[in-house]
Amino acid sequence: MYHLVVFASGNGSTLQAIIDSIGSHELEAKIDLVVSDNPNAYALTRAKSNHIDTYIIQNKKFEARDLELSSILSKYQIDLIVLAGYLKMIGPKLLDSYTIINTHPSLLPKFGGKGMHGMHVHEAVVAAKEKVTGATIHFVNHEYDKGAIISQTKVQVLPTDTAEDVSSKVQAAEKVQLIEVLNRFTKQGF
Repeated sequence: MYHLVVFASGNGSTLQAIIDSIGSHELEAKIDLVVSDNPNAYALTRAKSNHIDTYIIQNKKFEARDLELSSILSKYQIDLIVLAGYLKMIGPKLLDSYTIINTHPSLLPKFGGKGMHGMHVHEAVVAAKEKVTGATIHFVNHEYDKGAIISQTKVQVLPTDTAEDVSSKVQAAEKVQLIEVLNRFTKQGF
């Protein structure tokens, strides 16, 4: 069995896509733990309702958070960590110990970096009058959104699209793309 840990800070719709794909046997994996820095994240509710262990990060400081997470994660057998709407920087202990991927709602390197997440990205795409945007899945390194790109999916941006329209398109594409990438990891490694 391929073991996943998912980090999420918000709603958890990407987490739910992974849960659903496992439940439908589209993805042969198991989510062993969901980690969040936000005790009110709906992702935690989704995890609990699917009998998945949860953990809320206690430390706010970077180094302490890295040590805390290293200690907690050492109790699990982990093949891959998936950042699915998780907004904090990952520390060196985790980066040295695990393979970590992130989903990002743009075609990196455009609209990436610190502060570029969620609706901020889609608003920037609309403001820049982009004709195409999309989703990127990349390896996580010590800089926001700078890790090697694994996969990108493009979506068209219409002149009449709002940031909310773009968000809907990108989220739909991102979820399909993530399951495809996770299947590649479970079947071939990477």
